[in-house]
Parts: sequence; C-alpha cells; structure tokens
Amino acid sequence: MQGSTLPLEGLRVIDFSRVLAGPYCTALLGDLGADVIKIEPPAGDDYRAVGPIGEDGDSGLFAAMNRNKRSIVLDLKTDAARELARALCADADVVVENFRPGVAGKLGIGYAELSAINPSLVYASVSGFGQTGPESHRPAYDIILQAMCGLMDATGSPDGPPTMIGESVSDVVSGLFASWGVLAALFAREKTGKGTHVDVSMFDATLGLSATLVARYAVTGLAPRRVGNRHPSSAPFGAYRAADGFYVVAVLNNKLFAAFAQAIGAPHLTEDPRFATDASRYAHEADLRATIDAWSSARSVEEVVAALGAAGIPVAPIRSLPEALESPHARHRGLLTNVQRDGRPATRLPSQPVKFSAYGVNRVTPAPGLGEHAAALLQALGYDAQDIEALRVRGAFGASVPTRNDADCRQERDHA
Repeated sequence: MQGSTLPLEGLRVIDFSRVLAGPYCTALLGDLGADVIKIEPPAGDDYRAVGPIGEDGDSGLFAAMNRNKRSIVLDLKTDAARELARALCADADVVVENFRPGVAGKLGIGYAELSAINPSLVYASVSGFGQTGPESHRPAYDIILQAMCGLMDATGSPDGPPTMIGESVSDVVSGLFASWGVLAALFAREKTGKGTHVDVSMFDATLGLSATLVARYAVTGLAPRRVGNRHPSSAPFGAYRAADGFYVVAVLNNKLFAAFAQAIGAPHLTEDPRFATDASRYAHEADLRATIDAWSSARSVEEVVAALGAAGIPVAPIRSLPEALESPHARHRGLLTNVQRDGRPATRLPSQPVKFSAYGVNRVTPAPGLGEHAAALLQALGYDAQDIEALRVRGAFGASVPTRNDADCRQERDHA
C-alpha cells in the first residue's frame, strides 16, 4: 500500500547551484519530498534566460531543473546576504554548490565555514574537475567534458569526425552522481552523526558513465574505435534500414542468431563459417549486413519489428524523442506531469524515474519565480518586516528584488 509521504520529506536542502548539474541534483531530491531552497543572485540563475521559452513565459530548461524548489535572492557579495546564507544553512541537512573551487570559501559559505556551525551538514560541491588536481581550476561546460573524457572520440562513424552525444550527458550524470553521493552521505550520517564534504567532479562522473569504454581499455590498453550505429564487438547488433525508416536489433549469442536467421528467411547463415561465432560475425559484419538489409529494406519498420519480435529477437524501431515521450508506455509510467502556476498556461515537467512501493507518486510542482519565497523563508528565520527592510537597505537582496511578501513578489514579477 502506498503511503502519503515521500522518502525525503523533512530533509532541508540549500541549493547555491545554477544552470544544470547542481540544479538537476537538487531537483531529484525535491522530487522525493526534500524541501529545496534555491539561493539565486539578483539577476537570477542563468538558465532563466535560456530558451526554449514556454507559453507561460518561462525557460523550459529552468523549469525542468528547478521544479519543486523555493527561491530567495541573496547578493552574496554583501555581508548581509552572507549572514542570511549562513543562517539558512545552520539547520540544513544538505548544501549543494557548483562554484569554482575556492569561491564558496571566499564567500564564507564553504564546507569548512558551514560545518563549523553545523557539524552534521552534508555539503556537495559539483565542479568541472573536482576540488583537487592539476585541472581543478578550469571552468567546464558539457562539450568540454565530452571532449576531454573520450566520449566524443568514441562516438560517430568510423570515417567521420568525433561527435557530441545528443544530450548534456556530462552535466546530467554529474547531477545524478551528486544526488547519489548526498544520499550515501546521509545514510552514513545516520550511523555517525557527522556530515561530510561530497566532491563531485564532472570529469570523474563522465568517465564513470563510460563504464564499458573504461572496462575495455583497462583490459586491452587500446582506445575505443568509432563504430557508428553498431556494437564494437558483436553482430548483428546495431541499426539497420527498413523501407520507411530504421530499426535496431541486438543478437549476442548463437541461439539468438539461429532464430534471427530463420526469421529473415536465411537459415543457411548458421552454416556459413563466416557467421559461426559472435567474433566471426563481427569480423564479417559487412557481408551479414548486406543480407539483413536486402530482407528488411523490402518491409516497413512495423513489419520488421513484428516479425523479429515474434521470433524472440530483441528489436525496436528508432523513435524520435516525441514519439518516445508520447508513447502509451511513457504515459503509463508518468514521465511527464502537467503543472500550472499563477493562472498561466499549463506546462509539462519531468520527474526522477524511480518508483517506491511504500510511497506515493513523486512531487512535481512548478519552478519558483525569482525570489518568490523570500518573505516566508525570512519570517521562518525570525525576521520581521523591519528586519527585512534593514537587510534590503544593506543590499542583501540586490538592487531591485522585492521582499514584502510572496504575493507582492509574484505581482511585481508578472508586471516587470
């Protein structure tokens, strides 16, 4: 029976991060019930201005990476804002930041400073190359990591250039590893009572994602070769052409190959010494591909998938992203949720993909407006209207961020 709570309810997370890797980490925590407080500079997270812009006027990327969060603006260049930041972190469970190494410490919100006032704090730093090492000072973008970690070199056609993967995989996997690291540290804290500093390097995470590439290199000492849309050591295992599109098959053993040969009307292939083993099939993949293409190019993708599926062959059409997300299976799994804020047009947001039998469905609420929750957060810290005005005068919120109450914040934002 599903419960009414979520696994991370009661967990307080302070999120100093921006753009993608750090916010994705905290979005995953928020999906499962954590109270995520996003601290933004006066201009807001850079992703607020990055397209695509939805019908509701907000960035789709910002909305997806900052769902389930509350926002307060703090100008961390001021003493007043830094005091507020430390106050927010004093009783938090988790802090996540993705400044370049050393910057958080200079702002007085590094692990050393915050753990001194909150020894049980789990503090995650997400950076391009980690907190230590000869490259640790470098800024990083996803394309930089894909280039430096061997992903681009291993991706693309054999006769083509190194190719980017069609997703910001280094950012996303770094956020994923950061959320995993935070949860592991929280589990350890249950036993020791002590927090820790979680150092997440996009460089390390990208190489960690490259599990099979690293494993092959560790054994052979050889760099991966670009092989296009085929497996680097098995056949038939890759993409093939049908009359109206493309499909993929995955054949990894002789039993499956015999069933495959029978299904395409070529049982004689199993008696051909060129195709006797997985290794020999790979060595003669071009010859094997010619036979497969001759069969499937006369059939539609739907016919090919039906015929091979009936024979027990792992097979699938190559879909577009919209086709995948709008499929009956994706709808059943609840991968996108309709949300609405302030009477604006509804939009759809993703959530983390893991489901728990003992808990309800994941939380999916809209990303916050800039500084939307300032008043409520400050009041919870014990500040009254006079205190908040004094902080504003001291520059804690930057030059133009309202702090009177959440309704006023939304009204001014909507008419800016």
